[in-house]
Amino acid sequence: MTQAQALDILKTGSSVFLTGEPGSGKTHTVNAYISWLRSHDISVAVTASTGIAATHIGGRTVHSFAGIGIKTALTAQDVLRIAKNDRVAKRIRAISVLVIDEISMLSARTLGMIEQVCRAVRQSDLPFGGLQAVLVGDFFQLPPVVRQDTGAVRQSTFLQDRTDSLFCFYSSAWERLDPVVCYIAEQHRQEDAAFLDVLSALRRGAVLDTHHALLRTRFANVAKPGMTQLFPHNAQVDAINEMELNRLPGDVRRFEMASSGPKELVDQLKKGCLSPDVLSLKIGARVMFTKNDVAGRFVNGSLGVVEGFADGEDDGGYPIVRLGNGRRVNAEPLEWAVDEGFITSARIIQIPLRLAWAITVHKSQGMSLDAAHMDLSRVFEFGQGYVALSRVRTLAGLSLAGINERACEVHPDILKKDGEFRELSNNIREYASGLRVEELSRKHHEFIVRCGGKAKQMPKADESNTKWKQVDPQDASKAYSVNTIREQHSNAYRPWSEEEEKILRELFESGEKIKNIAKKLGRQHGAISSRLKKLREREEATA
Repeated sequence: MTQAQALDILKTGSSVFLTGEPGSGKTHTVNAYISWLRSHDISVAVTASTGIAATHIGGRTVHSFAGIGIKTALTAQDVLRIAKNDRVAKRIRAISVLVIDEISMLSARTLGMIEQVCRAVRQSDLPFGGLQAVLVGDFFQLPPVVRQDTGAVRQSTFLQDRTDSLFCFYSSAWERLDPVVCYIAEQHRQEDAAFLDVLSALRRGAVLDTHHALLRTRFANVAKPGMTQLFPHNAQVDAINEMELNRLPGDVRRFEMASSGPKELVDQLKKGCLSPDVLSLKIGARVMFTKNDVAGRFVNGSLGVVEGFADGEDDGGYPIVRLGNGRRVNAEPLEWAVDEGFITSARIIQIPLRLAWAITVHKSQGMSLDAAHMDLSRVFEFGQGYVALSRVRTLAGLSLAGINERACEVHPDILKKDGEFRELSNNIREYASGLRVEELSRKHHEFIVRCGGKAKQMPKADESNTKWKQVDPQDASKAYSVNTIREQHSNAYRPWSEEEEKILRELFESGEKIKNIAKKLGRQHGAISSRLKKLREREEATA
């Protein structure tokens, strides 16, 4: 599916899972959709699963938006209290569309909590209270971090999600939403065909000796001067940053974090804050900002170099940072806080900086780099190797200190689910491509009107074409639902049996054309192509 096709589907008001490989243009597509919504006066909440991801899309964390904060479970009383919070209720009621970026890093439990709050606030049993939910991300990226001490969660019967699962597509909220899958197949980051083949092999779980050999050509013991370095562990990152800081001349300036509130809440805040308890800096230190500036001077993830310290009588001696764009910023302390209603329960205060000669793979997600040096010899999590490797645009920009077997592995659940997502997307693309331009324009117009947005005159459509006529105009979330498609294609999404796969393979190997195979099996052309691709990938993986 192309970006343009995905955008057309989004404009119908369908709830969508927008996915694709790194560099396929997911962020570009969702930003284009957000601009379209705002141009028609449709209110949208732009959120993400993490703070850094939120800065990439210009939004806030979905935890903050939904008022769940750092909670890992909700009781009925919790939901009622959140729904009665005027600030939370006002922002949820005010919107028609909820965008959640980096959805792969949201657990099944957390997605269920967010969906439950939306239904409670909007007093509706529809998924997400009737909002159009746009879930954006790639499950080959890093999975969510789930606390191991989940005893309290298991005791809660309020949410019926698979709380033992990392992945939010196992959530009952995902099942109720039944989002349309838009799998973008374009590629705009990687410019090197051979390197792209390696990344594609990682996604298929079919890395061959030839791929390993290609990666070994990029081995280097040390990084070139000025090259960003990526590591899977914080300890490795801290060691590099400390070593580089010690190499600089001059005295160290230290800035200690201040805190107040219950120890448990303060500790939670510190875990989510990238700035250290004690920040050590020198002139010349490479740094990264760890929080958004309300004045817009910097965002979480902005890189720069310490040029000096503001040592005037009233300046506090705080660091002066020159950003990559040449702008100079006085980095003064900011606050991270846990708010319960109108009361701040806990807070920490620190200068929003950390050393940045090296960063973790986790924090690099979403970045696009011309070159990077990385040590993947101690990768411990599915997806870490893929995330790190896919940050760079070409093989020439890759520098490897080492790589282990886990770095080339992806989670088996993701491999299986990715095949399903691709097939769903192919079916939707084939169905949508048969719609006329006037029909799509009409659906876009109806969605704008439903949201109370600013719409132009209703476009005229060919009344003889009735593909869309049985779609309930009040149910935007099902404009591309399975039931709707089956009204025209009764076999859509029908599972494949072993016998059917055997017949498919025999027909294809005998030289039968795909259109004839589709006719004999009662399937669509796209479904046949998709299944053949899946069979080929399965055979490669077991070869």
